[in-house]
Amino acid sequence: MTKRGSPIGFIGIGAMGTPMAGNLAKAGFDLVVFDTDAARVAALASQHKVEVAKDLADLGRRCSTVITMLPDGKIVRRVLCGENDSFRNCVAEGLQKDATVIDMSSSSPVGTREVGALLKARGIRLIDAPVSGGVKRAVTGELAIMVGGDDATLEACRPILEKLGTQIFHAGPLGAGHAIKALNNYVSAAGLVAACEAVIIGRRFGLDPEKVTDILNASTGMNNTTKVKVKQFMLNGAFNAGFSVGLMAKDLRTALEIARAAHGPEGMAAHTVEMWNAAEQALGPAADHTAMFKFIDGGGAVDK
Repeated sequence: MTKRGSPIGFIGIGAMGTPMAGNLAKAGFDLVVFDTDAARVAALASQHKVEVAKDLADLGRRCSTVITMLPDGKIVRRVLCGENDSFRNCVAEGLQKDATVIDMSSSSPVGTREVGALLKARGIRLIDAPVSGGVKRAVTGELAIMVGGDDATLEACRPILEKLGTQIFHAGPLGAGHAIKALNNYVSAAGLVAACEAVIIGRRFGLDPEKVTDILNASTGMNNTTKVKVKQFMLNGAFNAGFSVGLMAKDLRTALEIARAAHGPEGMAAHTVEMWNAAEQALGPAADHTAMFKFIDGGGAVDK
């Protein structure tokens, strides 16, 4: 469990990790941070009182609770367990028995359960706690957090999570948080495509796209994209909401993996994955996910 007075380790000082780590520092938690991008770590350290680990094992030795906020589950596994699960040059090499890891990345739930078993054999607890709300809500500390794991570990970690989000859901056992996060992003991504197509069709029919958006937002067609993305990041050509096409496509592939493992329906999911894979290839994985609008507008997904 978490130990009073022991620093929290935070690995992954990226677009989401930077404000999340900052909120923990502002809340009075002692932090030890690590990222392969030294410039990001230096920028965080210039704004908040944090210590910087010299390597992953050093961070593990100094902390009883470690948060990972990384691009995918494969990276999380390598960071926690080392190359080929060697437990060398990794966080677990330094962690003591009864330490806790909170994986807040968007990872595959199947892989999460495998990592959980590896860590459990060393006496280390793991919960998955991915988030929703994007950079804006990471900054304000108003993320939705969906947790997979046992009750006792969640309750021990709750004081930390409450500084990062305002809605904390216990989704179920280990891996459940990552499962619902992938399914949430599937619903979000499918809705984004539908909204883009509707606005583009309306414009080509001679309608004002801003009015189309306003009417959708006052009607049953309203969704997250029409509310907070179309005008803010698409129609103005900004395309900088802070979440990449590559990460969205990765989460959708995870959702499809879950659907197939559960022998569930996958017709729309499979089509949505195909569209986002095509966008990732055409736009590049680093492009913002709101750039799906210009991909569709250019015929990339419409004609498929």
